[in-house]
Amino acid sequence: MAMASRPDWDIFCKVIDNLGDIGVCWRLARQLAGEHGLRVRLWVDDLESFSLLCPQLDPLRSLQRVLGIEVCRWATLFPAACPARVVLETFACRLPVSFVERMAQQSPSPAWINLDYLSAEDWVSSWHALPSPHPQLPLIKYFFFPGFSADTGGLLREQDLLARRAHVAANTELQIGVWDEVGFAPPPVGTLLISLFAYENPAIGDLLHAWESSDTPICCVVPLSRTLAAIEAFAGNRLGAGDSVCRGALDIRILPFLEQSRYDQLLWLCDLNFVRGEDSFVRAQWAARPLVWHIYPQENAAHRVKLDAFLALYCADLPTTSSAVLREFWQAWNLGRITIEHWRNFAQSIDRQRTHAQRWAERLARQDDLCTRLLCFSRSLL
Repeated sequence: MAMASRPDWDIFCKVIDNLGDIGVCWRLARQLAGEHGLRVRLWVDDLESFSLLCPQLDPLRSLQRVLGIEVCRWATLFPAACPARVVLETFACRLPVSFVERMAQQSPSPAWINLDYLSAEDWVSSWHALPSPHPQLPLIKYFFFPGFSADTGGLLREQDLLARRAHVAANTELQIGVWDEVGFAPPPVGTLLISLFAYENPAIGDLLHAWESSDTPICCVVPLSRTLAAIEAFAGNRLGAGDSVCRGALDIRILPFLEQSRYDQLLWLCDLNFVRGEDSFVRAQWAARPLVWHIYPQENAAHRVKLDAFLALYCADLPTTSSAVLREFWQAWNLGRITIEHWRNFAQSIDRQRTHAQRWAERLARQDDLCTRLLCFSRSLL
């Protein structure tokens, strides 16, 4: 494999659950290259899944340049590549041994950073930026934790993200264009528009039945994902992109898989966004709309601690009643047990939640974004 000249950044990503980790890495790589003019090399083990997020990518090519970024297949037989000045190991993916050995041969050695998972837990700020010396080699790896406060790594946010959101919100033609691209007409005025992106969840069918009997018309837009089987069970037939199901007050629309910029626009248009994992969770917060998070399930219910930590932070400024309703619905959704009463209580609070979501996004936007903090930290190590 012929490599280009030594890049400024190497980013390593192992694709887990098809979308989550590579979604974060791809956004970060584009921001480093596009906003800061850095030469970025992105190592990915599963180019097939990656190509869903990036239609310009050819999953059969082991080396290619996409949107100014050098994309390389991370194969078992790793090439003799010269490490970049900054090496980013994402989500504890463990770099190839041969590559780490070459890092140790560099003088000065690269800044080695592990970008960890997002969490609102109290310990994150204490562990953020801590060093971890290599047991045999003269290298130090530093842990970088994304977070919601000034003493963490922050959240991914492009410089023009909020301006783009405001532009779409103020432009009816652009909104119609979003619908045209996914193959549907805009829903009628007065419809509650909901996006549904989640892991497998036994509560999906119950939620759809609750929406079917709603007093308010509901349009549920579903990008192709792991929710499809439950929706097909509700509909009683196979479904694909472009199909719709109308039952009672509910209009379900199956969308094609959306690349990241299109998915962002969908979140901006919706009144309520069901999201999952980390990437869509963060983007839903920047959408400044009410949201429901399906956190990635972990063994021994470890994810419940992370869910509770975020809820404590997010609900801190909500009135007691609204906070209780939101907590109850999120917990029920993550337990897979939704009732009609859960939905009715939650739906009645959506207007208050929208005001809160806008204030929350404004507060987060006053902090430096993750890319800016990561650049400052890496420069302090060089």
